[in-house]
Amino acid sequence: MRDSLTGERDKPTPSVLVFGATGTAGQGVCRALHRAGYMVTCVLRDGQSPPHAAQSLHANITQPMPQILGQFDVVISCVASRNGSREDAWAIDHAAQMNILQVAQRLQAKQFILLSAICVQNPKLPFQFAKLAFEKALMASGLTYSIVRPTAFFKSLSGQIPRLRKGKAFLVFGNGELTACKPISDDDLGNFIVDCITNRAKHNQILPIGGPGPAVTPRDQAQALFGLLGRPVKLRRVPVALLRIIRGGLRLAGVLSPAAQRKADLAEIGLYYATESMLVWKGPEQGYSEEKTASTGTEHLFDHYAEIMRTGADVPRGDHSVF
Repeated sequence: MRDSLTGERDKPTPSVLVFGATGTAGQGVCRALHRAGYMVTCVLRDGQSPPHAAQSLHANITQPMPQILGQFDVVISCVASRNGSREDAWAIDHAAQMNILQVAQRLQAKQFILLSAICVQNPKLPFQFAKLAFEKALMASGLTYSIVRPTAFFKSLSGQIPRLRKGKAFLVFGNGELTACKPISDDDLGNFIVDCITNRAKHNQILPIGGPGPAVTPRDQAQALFGLLGRPVKLRRVPVALLRIIRGGLRLAGVLSPAAQRKADLAEIGLYYATESMLVWKGPEQGYSEEKTASTGTEHLFDHYAEIMRTGADVPRGDHSVF
């Protein structure tokens, strides 16, 4: 087929294989692929349905997947561990991703786009080290890669809305200004990831990315939400030292109890998100940089808050949530 204006032969539309399509970020990617006209196949667990009328295959990503066959130009993985605990992290963020990479290599895909996380640049947690280990394997694979490291999602910054609807205070650590992020919506992130297919400037790159506008703190979020509710700001301050005490106690108990060890892992994640910004990390001496954190998209967190308040929509809990 030739283009009617240039007379040049059209390039065939790339076929895309998507893993993790049913998560909120994965759904955003599938919507963006659908808008762009790509041929999309989603790999799902048994019983799941593909978003946006895509083709589907069923497999268990924690095992080798010889049943996945076909010709795919691009593999996109939006897979992530749910709670970030040590066992879950290495099973999903590394081992399952390695299974996905093996599928991409076996099917001779040309390109692999990975949804990672901006927090891996300053790693302290098991899931961050697991993600970094897979990133290293991907970069050594010979495939054209794009590693997308987004800041905080709208979903993960909306978890306190049910508390506020009940008249409770907004929980903050310290003064509510210890951390900041440039929130990104699922659709803006999806558009950014899909652009990696054809945008050569994004090939073989690690891409930290945030949403539009300035960085926001938890205190900023509280002020926006109480403004929408028409109520004065009510904060409940949680000392960071308390989190450290809880973590230490669970670590001691974890020597004898696997259940306490798992709880200690979750407390460690809570402490991390209470004290570390989701912005580009410039190093121990320079800290985090709003200016170095690139922005994309048009959707703003506070507009998202306004829509939730207007519609009364339920708010799903985000993964790795502190609260």
